[in-house]
Amino acid sequence: MTRFSILLPALLAAVIPVSARTVSGTVRADRDSTIIAGATCRLMANDTFITGATSNPQGVFSISTETKSGLVLEISMPGFNNTEIIIESGNKDIELGDVYMNDGVNLSEVTVNANYLIESKGRTIIYPSAADVKASATSIGLFQKLPLAGLEANPINRSLSVDGGTPMILINGVPSTIEDVNAIQPKDIAKIEFSLVTPARYADKGKSGLLNITLKKRDDGGQIYAWGRSAVTTTFVDANVRASYHQGPSQFTLSYNPSWRNYQDVYDNTTESYISDEFKVDLEMHDRNPFNYHYHNLQFKYDYSPDPTTLFSATFRITPSYDKSRSIAHTADSQLGEYDNYNVSTSKDLAPSLDLFLRKDFNDKNSVELQVVGTFSSSDFRRDNQYMFGDSEKNYIMNVDSRRRSLISEISYVHQFSDHTSLSAGYQNTISRSTNTYLSSDYKPILTENNNYVYLRLGQQIGRVYLSAATGAKLFWIENDLNKRHFVKNISSAQASWSISSQWRLAGAFSYSPGIPSLTALTDYPQQTTPYLVSNGNPDLKVSENFLYQLMPSFQYKKFSASLLMNYQTINNFTMDDVRYMGDGLFLSQTINAHRFRMTGGNLNMKISGIAGFGINANLGLNHYNASGTDWSHSLTSFNASFTLWWNKGPYTISYWRKIPGKYLQGHYVRKDENGDALSFEYQPNKHWTLGASWMYMFETKGTQYPAWNYSKTNPSYRERYIKNNGNMVVLSVSYSTDFGSIFRSARRSLNNSDSGSSLLKM
Repeated sequence: MTRFSILLPALLAAVIPVSARTVSGTVRADRDSTIIAGATCRLMANDTFITGATSNPQGVFSISTETKSGLVLEISMPGFNNTEIIIESGNKDIELGDVYMNDGVNLSEVTVNANYLIESKGRTIIYPSAADVKASATSIGLFQKLPLAGLEANPINRSLSVDGGTPMILINGVPSTIEDVNAIQPKDIAKIEFSLVTPARYADKGKSGLLNITLKKRDDGGQIYAWGRSAVTTTFVDANVRASYHQGPSQFTLSYNPSWRNYQDVYDNTTESYISDEFKVDLEMHDRNPFNYHYHNLQFKYDYSPDPTTLFSATFRITPSYDKSRSIAHTADSQLGEYDNYNVSTSKDLAPSLDLFLRKDFNDKNSVELQVVGTFSSSDFRRDNQYMFGDSEKNYIMNVDSRRRSLISEISYVHQFSDHTSLSAGYQNTISRSTNTYLSSDYKPILTENNNYVYLRLGQQIGRVYLSAATGAKLFWIENDLNKRHFVKNISSAQASWSISSQWRLAGAFSYSPGIPSLTALTDYPQQTTPYLVSNGNPDLKVSENFLYQLMPSFQYKKFSASLLMNYQTINNFTMDDVRYMGDGLFLSQTINAHRFRMTGGNLNMKISGIAGFGINANLGLNHYNASGTDWSHSLTSFNASFTLWWNKGPYTISYWRKIPGKYLQGHYVRKDENGDALSFEYQPNKHWTLGASWMYMFETKGTQYPAWNYSKTNPSYRERYIKNNGNMVVLSVSYSTDFGSIFRSARRSLNNSDSGSSLLKM
């Protein structure tokens, strides 16, 4: 342990005291003078914590205290030995300059023996442990092991969700996708920032929570990573291929992420009724619904950082996809008797886009980001629903070509008044023009939108408490051939977090967001889809109002951690699917506004790991739902759970993931979430290769199951849907990675030098 002693001249003791003194400095690595962001800096008096802070992205820390007595500054960071600095008594500000930290002692490349978790400015920051990284073949496998209440990682679908929704994902501060996350190797992740509150900058995107993944520093050289998996008995194929090369200020990255499914044993058994005062029909349907899809996400990215304060990024992405589904059904109809119907739907989609991003840090207090994204997307949809009544037949055709052009522009500014106070503001604009050509009628509506969002956020650290508040205005203009709609709505949020001690933390949040109808939901163009049902948009939809309140206490002690997330949500004028009678034996299906939706619930997360290679991470949830309309009300209480259990010994890892699905209420509809479990075995013979085998949906003869109920008085129904192809599925996987090129290590440099050859993404 390195120990420095700073002695203040005795003359300073005679100076007139001020209300507080500040201790500040810059944290650097001793081996090459690179900055260390995220280091924990704490002022201690007789082993009692006084106050603290973390070093910012430039490695700078500043701590203010009214304590005039002698103190000890403790600086810690995973992978480095702790540093202690003695601060003598006095009242003058102390500028320490550069504070160097020595590398930790490595034992077989393991430096962090337990997940290192801290709270900073309303976010939970986790430095994954070496044991968890070693026991994870993929990034999703690592997320399964993190102690974060409200976060769910699904290893089968390779997806992440926060509090049931899709999170806003950043990688090194740059907006990214789940495909980008799946292309990351666990060993490349330095830290993960997590928040249940979507930052104000992204509150307009309909996201739930935030994940910001910071990758480890990398010097000149390149990396190749390839991963793939496939089932033995059915068409279940996923892959990731990623190649990157970093030379000086430039980095080039090429990635390809394909996925393919071809399921033939997909079944629906449905009982359904259409009921009105003058007409009623009962239906019993037994369908086989095979489907086939494949999509290809191809991305080329160039990053340029001439100095640590500037980053330019250009990303070209193209995502061709094809989807085909069929329905071979037999129906017992109380009005028309028994008949068969055959439905074929195909969709071909292509969405090339160019994303330009620029960040400039003017100094350690001011930074600005600019982003422009242009997209040209096309979708060709074909649907032919054929009903065969004895010697006659009837077709319901829905063929439409869609072309969309959009441009998204954004500017964001951040000002740090101090290490305790920050202000951010920004403006986003989305303009688009969509043309939908309905081939069966030659109807060709043009839909345009102009979406503007401006926001302001203030954050303040007061001792161990961090407070933030944000507000913004969403101005949304949309129009099509038949109507125009203008919306001006507020989006606001507030959060507070209190680091009670090194073991206990308490966080709370509030958010308000409007649910503005989409162009599709507002389009007035009726289309008949069955002998009894007509579907249409609703140009009279109102804006729903969503209020969400959250409280989360958490506890961490050595290898154990626990957190409880409590939610209360209410939505006024919430939108839901509804069916009503039109006359002449026809019913209309469309989206409407109902009175109110309420949800009260809690999610408990508990994790313990590092015990002889064993670890377990469990999530338990209990939710109560209530939805009401003009003459109806529905309530539902639901339990859900998931857990991951793993054991690692040398190159071998065995893990088991199980999901106990819960139900959720949407208006008249009750749906049960997807079931799932997987027993996995992984073997790493060396640092390049990982071989794996998984047994998914164990002992589930019906595979994936999706039961659903409709309690509507007009259209009550029950549907049992299941995919037998998934039952007892065996999946084999393999991954390969290699690093090449020189690894640059500089000698210790003087105070004013910077490492221009280090990682590009220092944010």
